[in-house]
Amino acid sequence: MYTAPWITALFSPTGGTAAVARGITGGNDTVIDLSVPAVPQVIPGDRVLLAAAPVFGGRIPALALERLAALQGSGPAVALVVYGNRAYEDALLEWKTALEAGGFRVIAAAACIAQHSIAPAVAAGRPDQNDLELAAQFGRQVLEKAALPPEAQATVSVPGSPNYKPFPGMPVHPQADQRCVRCGLCAARCPAGAIPTGDPGATAADRCITCMRCVSICPSHARALPAQAAEATAQRLAQVAGQPRQPEFYL
Repeated sequence: MYTAPWITALFSPTGGTAAVARGITGGNDTVIDLSVPAVPQVIPGDRVLLAAAPVFGGRIPALALERLAALQGSGPAVALVVYGNRAYEDALLEWKTALEAGGFRVIAAAACIAQHSIAPAVAAGRPDQNDLELAAQFGRQVLEKAALPPEAQATVSVPGSPNYKPFPGMPVHPQADQRCVRCGLCAARCPAGAIPTGDPGATAADRCITCMRCVSICPSHARALPAQAAEATAQRLAQVAGQPRQPEFYL
């Protein structure tokens, strides 16, 4: 059994991706937070790297890809993408390819579901207990595979097209209303640095990736997408993401 702890490279603005990642590792990991600029480092070959990121519009957020590129290694890795029940499209292949570019051997991969960050009624309560049990089982299987000699650790194939579709980003971004008390928490924790420290009620549209972290952590519930845009998104997703999807695992 491969007993060395995991290392998790994690981009999880609203916590859904983190919940799935913890289900896989059981919390037996060291976390590299990709929501802040990553320090270049080499991952030891006797650790299993779990790279975990959400899916935005069928793609991996460019910021997550940029920060993952700071990590290099030659050991085993797992590509995990988490999406809001619509589709993960080419994101898993994109994430796996990014890991391989860093020298890692991708011996396993997974596409799992979490509550949608923009339309929380979609996949509400996910990951649920069943999701987490499946994630834990997958984690055990990964460690069993990682315990094999390197030449016996076959890399995995995952679905997707290398001709990734363009993702221009969301056309709307969270803004603050009169409830904002200017505490600055959103500015301090925005992964993209899109909220000015001196004006936390504002959002720099050219930097914001609509990850929804500022909405999820605001203690005054002052930040949100424009109501009309949020409602339109929720209605559209309700039509295409109504049937609950199940996790997919590749070993």
